[in-house]
Amino acid sequence: MMLKNKVAVIYGAGGGIGGAVARAFALEGATVFLTGRRRASVEAVAEEIVSAGGSAQATEVDALDEQAVDQHLRFVIEKEGHLDISFNAVGIPNEEIVGVPIAELDVAQFSLAMTTYVNSYFLTARLAARRMMANKSGVIMTISALHSRLGLPLVGGYGPAQAAKEALTRDLSAELAPHGIRVVGLRPQGMPETRTIKDAYGPRAKASGLTWEQWQELLASRTHPRRLMTLTEMANVAAFMASDKASGMTGTIVNLTMGSLDD
Repeated sequence: MMLKNKVAVIYGAGGGIGGAVARAFALEGATVFLTGRRRASVEAVAEEIVSAGGSAQATEVDALDEQAVDQHLRFVIEKEGHLDISFNAVGIPNEEIVGVPIAELDVAQFSLAMTTYVNSYFLTARLAARRMMANKSGVIMTISALHSRLGLPLVGGYGPAQAAKEALTRDLSAELAPHGIRVVGLRPQGMPETRTIKDAYGPRAKASGLTWEQWQELLASRTHPRRLMTLTEMANVAAFMASDKASGMTGTIVNLTMGSLDD
């Protein structure tokens, strides 16, 4: 197992992406600590992992609350003695931040994406790094989207937020690599199982009249295999990138857009 004896904390573990990553990490032998703002959804993932023979514990943690994140990490270190992986999958419902033309967008709605995605990543990464420095090892990870590199309409502050996360990933790596810490990101195009892509469909359905099936077909047509990535595929890559087998990878974003976005 690639992650045997590793300790991982997943932020946003109650969502589709965070939950899939947590399951993949546990399947590869990691002890996973799952956090999220809604305890019930996080506990459901933890129970599933434990039922399958894995090791998981759920805690309600707001990733934008520095004190709460710090307190939880203290608990993890006291319990396990070390922290090996920090994965930020924090998100917010897309209907709160997309669907409004930029010319009509107010600064609060634009800033919501920036403050939620970027600040939570900064806080969780910084606090994790402080623990990892002691052992001179660790992996800090997050997830972005092709919006970071591709101009798209009606996405408000979502695209700039994803670009900022990718820039922060590179900057964190530049500072933390000398301390033995790798920092990497994943950039999938869209996964039909996630709420993100379903929320993104709404504004475009109104503008184009596309059905849900037609919307998926349009996105898939831009990829080389003419299909969209699954959560399982994304999570399997996350597990590999978190493992020692990917020790040569840091300061980079793994392109999981299946060819729809050139490097």
